[in-house]
Amino acid sequence: MSVPGVRAMLAETRGPDPLVSAAPREASVTGNDIKDPGIPHRQRVGKCQRRAPSQRNCFFGVETRPELAWEDWDLGREFTKTLVLKNVHNKLKKLHIRPPVSKIFSTLAPHIAVISPGTSFSIQVTFKPLQRCEYEDSIEFQGKEGSFHVCLRAVVPSHTLEVPESVMLPLCAVEHSTHTDFPLKNASKLHTYFQWECPAPFQLRPEQGLLKPGQECHTTVVFRPQEALVYQQQALCRFGEEGKLESSCTVLLQGLAKYPHLLVKNPSSKGGEDNGGPLVDFGPVAVGKSLQKHFDIFNPSPVTASFSLSRLPGGVPSFGSEFSCDATRGRVAPGGSRRVSVTYSPAVVDTVSVEYLSLNCKGTLSESLLKLSGRCIGPKVALSSSVVDFECVEAGGSVVRTVELVNTSTAEAFYQWDIDCSGNSVFSILPASGAVLPHSHTRVKAAYRPTQPNAHCRRVACLVLDGEPVFLDLIGTCHSGHQKPAILKPEHLVVHTLQQDCRQNSPHAPAALRGGHKIESDQKGLHSPVEGQFMSATAVEDFYRACLGHTDPLCLKSSLSLLRVSVAPTELLFNHKHTSSSSPSSAFTQSVSITNHTRRKLSLVWTAAQESPFSIAPSSCDLAPLKSTLFRVTYAPKQLNTLHGAQLECFAYDKHSPDTGVCPPWCVTIRVIGHSFQPGKEHFTPRCSVNPPHVVFPALSVISYRTVLLHNVGDWPLTFCLERSSNPALAESAFVVPSCGLIQPGDHQILSLRAVPAEDSSDQGFKLHLQLNASKLTKELTVVSVVEKLCVSLEGGSTLYFQPTAVGSQAQRTHHIRNRSLLPVRFQWSIPEPDQELISVKPDAGELHPNECCMQTWTFSPLAENTYTLEPTLTYWPVQSHGSIKSHLTLVVEGVGSRGWIEAEKSILVVGETLVGSCRTVEIPVVNKSPCPVSFGLSVQQILLDDEHHSDSAAQPSALQLDLERGTVASHSTMVVRSTIRPNRQAEYLWTITYTTLNASGCVMSSPQALCEVRARGVFPTLQAMDAWSCGCVGRLSKTHIWKLFSLDCLNDQLLSNPSSEELTFQTPTRHSLHTSPSIFTKTMLDVNFGSAPVDSDPSDFMLMLHNPGCIPVHWAFLFPEDQQIELEYWAVTGEFSNTELSQMKVQDNQLFSVSPRAGTLLPGQKRAVHFSYSHVFVGTDHFPVVFKLSYGREILLNFQGATVERDQPHLHFDSHQHFFTSVTIGDCSPPKQVYELHNGGAVPVCYEVDAAVLSQLQADNFDHPVLRCLNPQGEIPPGKTAKLEWIFSPLEAKTYHVDVPIHIGGSDSAVVRFEGRGLSSLTQDSSHHCNSSDCQAVVPSGTRVPFPGQVLFLSEDSIFLGDIPVCSQSSRIFFLTNVSCADTAHYEWDLPQHTNQQEEEGAKVVQIHPDRGRLCPGECALCVLTFTSTDYPTVHQLDVVCQVTLEAERTRYNDALQRWEEERERQKNEFIITDKNITASQRVLIDETLPPICASGVYEAASAGTKLRTAELQAQRQIAKVWRRPDPPRPALLYLRVTAHSHDLIEYLKNCPDYFNKHYRSLQSVQMHHPEPTVSTGLPAPAHSPDKEILFHILSCLLRDILDDSAFIQRLISSASKPDTYRPAGSSSPDRSSFPSSSCQCLCPSSSPPARPQTRALSRAVGSEESAGCSGNTPHTREHVSAFMSELVLMNTLQNLMMEAVRGELVLTACPRSNILPPVSTRRRTPKPPTGEEKTHL
Repeated sequence: MSVPGVRAMLAETRGPDPLVSAAPREASVTGNDIKDPGIPHRQRVGKCQRRAPSQRNCFFGVETRPELAWEDWDLGREFTKTLVLKNVHNKLKKLHIRPPVSKIFSTLAPHIAVISPGTSFSIQVTFKPLQRCEYEDSIEFQGKEGSFHVCLRAVVPSHTLEVPESVMLPLCAVEHSTHTDFPLKNASKLHTYFQWECPAPFQLRPEQGLLKPGQECHTTVVFRPQEALVYQQQALCRFGEEGKLESSCTVLLQGLAKYPHLLVKNPSSKGGEDNGGPLVDFGPVAVGKSLQKHFDIFNPSPVTASFSLSRLPGGVPSFGSEFSCDATRGRVAPGGSRRVSVTYSPAVVDTVSVEYLSLNCKGTLSESLLKLSGRCIGPKVALSSSVVDFECVEAGGSVVRTVELVNTSTAEAFYQWDIDCSGNSVFSILPASGAVLPHSHTRVKAAYRPTQPNAHCRRVACLVLDGEPVFLDLIGTCHSGHQKPAILKPEHLVVHTLQQDCRQNSPHAPAALRGGHKIESDQKGLHSPVEGQFMSATAVEDFYRACLGHTDPLCLKSSLSLLRVSVAPTELLFNHKHTSSSSPSSAFTQSVSITNHTRRKLSLVWTAAQESPFSIAPSSCDLAPLKSTLFRVTYAPKQLNTLHGAQLECFAYDKHSPDTGVCPPWCVTIRVIGHSFQPGKEHFTPRCSVNPPHVVFPALSVISYRTVLLHNVGDWPLTFCLERSSNPALAESAFVVPSCGLIQPGDHQILSLRAVPAEDSSDQGFKLHLQLNASKLTKELTVVSVVEKLCVSLEGGSTLYFQPTAVGSQAQRTHHIRNRSLLPVRFQWSIPEPDQELISVKPDAGELHPNECCMQTWTFSPLAENTYTLEPTLTYWPVQSHGSIKSHLTLVVEGVGSRGWIEAEKSILVVGETLVGSCRTVEIPVVNKSPCPVSFGLSVQQILLDDEHHSDSAAQPSALQLDLERGTVASHSTMVVRSTIRPNRQAEYLWTITYTTLNASGCVMSSPQALCEVRARGVFPTLQAMDAWSCGCVGRLSKTHIWKLFSLDCLNDQLLSNPSSEELTFQTPTRHSLHTSPSIFTKTMLDVNFGSAPVDSDPSDFMLMLHNPGCIPVHWAFLFPEDQQIELEYWAVTGEFSNTELSQMKVQDNQLFSVSPRAGTLLPGQKRAVHFSYSHVFVGTDHFPVVFKLSYGREILLNFQGATVERDQPHLHFDSHQHFFTSVTIGDCSPPKQVYELHNGGAVPVCYEVDAAVLSQLQADNFDHPVLRCLNPQGEIPPGKTAKLEWIFSPLEAKTYHVDVPIHIGGSDSAVVRFEGRGLSSLTQDSSHHCNSSDCQAVVPSGTRVPFPGQVLFLSEDSIFLGDIPVCSQSSRIFFLTNVSCADTAHYEWDLPQHTNQQEEEGAKVVQIHPDRGRLCPGECALCVLTFTSTDYPTVHQLDVVCQVTLEAERTRYNDALQRWEEERERQKNEFIITDKNITASQRVLIDETLPPICASGVYEAASAGTKLRTAELQAQRQIAKVWRRPDPPRPALLYLRVTAHSHDLIEYLKNCPDYFNKHYRSLQSVQMHHPEPTVSTGLPAPAHSPDKEILFHILSCLLRDILDDSAFIQRLISSASKPDTYRPAGSSSPDRSSFPSSSCQCLCPSSSPPARPQTRALSRAVGSEESAGCSGNTPHTREHVSAFMSELVLMNTLQNLMMEAVRGELVLTACPRSNILPPVSTRRRTPKPPTGEEKTHL
């Protein structure tokens, strides 16, 4: 049995626990835990792990078994086992043996055992059980290395079964079954009985049994689910001794059941569907033939399904179905199919057979019906000519004519001519019987052999099996030498026929005879009447009238009036027993009577045959009008024991021919049979067949006809006659023509049956007996002729319910009607006229074949909110009755008209941002909460909410397209309407969706109603440069400088703007140009300047942090020219390039510019660093066009520029030749100083000089007012450094000034820079200029910054904006420096900016950062405090504070290398070589290999300063390269902190920003204490340091650290936390005298003066120097100042500590304040201990 993934389980029984008081000892060895091999078991017994008996372990070099176990034992005996210990070590082993504790186990081993290497020592252990239970003990062995135990166990034999943990059954279909097997093994040595308890739907076999020790049996699990579920059941197995099953184990049985599903598929191309179900249509099939077709049963479900095919009950004929299947049941595998053959064998002509096969499958939720349909067709036989004219023939002569029987049907036609061809007639047709193949014809020969001079005319019927008979008119005239009667012609026959018909229909018959009827004839005498010839009702009725004449009780009087001559009886039987005959049947002479029904005298002439045993006397006579005469028919056989049969004919001639011409004679016939068998002589044994053996007449009370083929399959002639003696009533209900006759061997006789079904007839029919050969042998023919009551059923019931329907709309339901009778019926629905507007049905009329079902669709259209009950009537009748017999059924239709409405699940649906030009699918759930389905139509109205697009929103096509504009949603359900949004512009879209209800014809019924609103925004992809960073030769450029070099402000503006239509020509990066310099589709061009550097310098590396601020992904790409050019074939390249193309090819081939990565995708909110590099390889300026393309967005041409200069060439790099000054108010007495930077991009110092002539001319043009002046117009800039030119812009008018100032560069060309500035009448003139907002504000976009790749330290803020501040004020800001690395420790040091010229000494005190240096471990964060002290002159401060970052690993490597270099330098200083050759070898000091000589790094730098080295210089450089130079310190990484501020004069500040003066006043006071003298506009005095402050700060810091190190003091603080406060400061009731502190008043005004307004105090600045000087000399005020300073310092440190705790997550600043502050958690939960070194550092 294969049960994958199933673990075996061991179940055992346990007896009472022995030696309960004995505590088990654990072994002290460290051996392996040995488990049983094989299958892991669920349950185990015993406290010691059971091990295999042959397994041995090694303990400290001693190999032995870990356990001795006794399993088979009995009471009263001793059981001994041997324990062997083997020394596998190479040393002698001495073991101390501790024997077992209990007396159950005993041993005679010594206390000490000595085991030599490689030898063994045996111990005999004896087990003496006292009771039947489990025992356990151990023997301990103690050695030098340690001790180990050997477990002694005695196990009681118990019943144990091994079963799998779980068994998974195969997938099973509902109400089906699957099974599998699993092993059940007796793992014990006892006979074990078991019994299963298993819940449904599982069943186990066998349920119980007995297992011998070690025996295994297979248990079968049967899974029979009843629902499609996941089944998990525990099967419980109880086992043990017989009658005492105390133990148990379980097996988890798992099974999954699914519903089966079968489909019927018709593989035939002609197959179709009927009423939505599968249909197998056989089409027309010939009677007696069979047609086979196939259909497939497909199983799409994952389970095997069994099926059965059954016929739908009702409608099956009495004698079986005409359809048969080769398979009625079977199984279909998952995904497989089963082909079933159906055979159609029709038996009744011109009938349609319909049956339904029901595909039944257990467990399925649906049932499939297969319709079988077929139509039976019979032969269609026609004659090539209806008249054969033999013309005039001499007596004794003969004429033969040929006639064709044509069969136009697919059925084979069996025919039989009703004429005697043995000489008893002047006419004969050969062959008299036969068959015509489908769609074929056969020829028969008609012969005319007259013996008497007369005219002869006879209509001969040709009977066709399962078809209508056809008639052939034979005419001929016989002349003799003496008598030559008038020649009978076909036109005489036509006239005679017309005359008879006219007499029957109208008394004015002779007028029709003068109509001039024509007869068409051919050369062979075959004629056919024209279309005007009158025909009888049916050919079958003519045949019966000709055969039965007046003896036919069902013949109508109108038909009898056409008979001129009749004969009775029409059949004579000789030597046959017939009770109804007046004369004995054995008589050889019988009489027949011929009656003249005309008013003329007739001449009767019988046709006599020479060799016939039958004769008639007299052979001719005259018969008066309306008289009868008798003739004697004599049977005189000339041969005994023979069968005879004949058809005797008699012609009746009109003695007086009518005036209309020659009158054809009438012919009557009688059928005679007889036999000449002597009494006692056995007759011929007949062998014949009747086809069909069952004749079923239509179940309608009308005259019906059927045909039967009686075939003589024997070798002897056969006579038959209908035996009526058994049931005389049958003579009135069924007629058989002919009822007697003779059939030659191999021939057949077609019998025509006529019946009128009656209601009292038996449903099983009655038997007709055909007596064969005048013997007791008969042939039975079953005839069913019963009237059946019509039965049409309403399959869905007599009541049809419609769900609530909206007024004006329609609801449809299907309903089935079925014809359960055996007759085809026609039906017609009748709906009352008032109800015809409410309900309708399709089809309302039609025809139903027997057993056929018709699906009809009813439509309900309510006109008002009302409940309707309607009663349409179904009228049906048989097809054959032509509506004379009608039946009725009433169907009750109930429906409710109601009002319907719909609404959206969300009234406002916000889609969000969607890319312009793309499409987005939006699902709008439409909810119908009304009780009826609602048909609706949707419309969309678009509104653009943006102001610039609002006007033309109506003219724009809607960007929201509905996939479904009309639909119907069911009641109490939700329908999802999908729509597609295709925004064509960047705008805010609002779509209002309205709906209207529709009626059944789709017309609008209601006014538009709001459904929902859809909001979306069409957006273009956007990018933004968030941050910039540089390294390499441009590593000391500030971020502001980089921002200007790369034109990032313009780039961000362009990236955030809308693209033009030309830019969207190619929505994605595409090769589209045939040239190396492709044209772009945008007018936006930006310069990206990589700066300048000397040749062979390190590359200029920049990194930009790109950020996606939008809500859609952005795909971006930097397209180099080769990325845009289409690759051409070699022959298409001309080879002629322009200078621009050659320059680009140089840049491209040498890869001077590089971008990495050149393309990428940014998700919303995602950031990505892009690296830009420019290599300084060739001297000159390089340009390279690069297209920056956003997919479906902007396309910007970036003009990469880079300059490389000679090393000895002075070069100043201008990032822009235009500079804008900060706007200044006119009339400002102290205009601010502003800075313009000059960067030296060369390798040599550059001297510059600003041309003062232009500035002087500007001053002269402005009334000698210095509008623009430079404070440091000349100077020298070191290589790679930046100089700051200080300017003062003092506008005279409120206008924009601009001047072109030449800047002369020593040793190079001059540069002209345009300076522009704007004069303002006041700061409030421009809304952008207000307090705390200035032109010097940083332009870097705001947002969450992320570190660049490779960046170790990260600043929380890269720029600090202080805004507008007064002069001589002090401002502080905090920021954080974080080590974002995971493994590197970094050191940092702040390089504070220095002012030039006369302010160089005090410049470092404008910006201070504490701490100014430090060390950060990975993940550590440091809080930095920046203190900014503004100068005494208004200035626009734009400072770049540099933080140098060095990795500790690099610094360590540098220190190690420097130490080795210094050691080597000291060694070389003290080392010398003695070259005296006279000394001994031992005295020689030889240094075979030494390190290179030591040389300072400055020598190497000096030697490498030249640009074009000569040969000697190159050799010298090579010698210098061999010198071990001093290691260079690691190059630090630079972080830039931008500090911007705009300081104003006090008067201007108080004037424009009075509300912000309080914020800076105290800082101003503390500064002015040290600067009592008024300042001037040319410099900033350095503040004096107070020695007292430094000494006090140092003493208090040391004191606080010592206090915090004292554990007793900390414990005292903790204990005092619970004590109540002993001091509460008294509340101050003094009012607020001023918004300024008192100390500030003492600084700005006399102490005796009352408090003044801020403006007054500020104005006293110009005259308060003496008062300030007096204040500074006041000793009490100095103490107050020191105390305030210390308070400020303590408060500042407290705030810094709080912020640091907040950054570390130790303090939540947004938490609710508490009334009682508890000590920290760490203090409350642990005992105080001295702080560690790390804690001291934090403190």
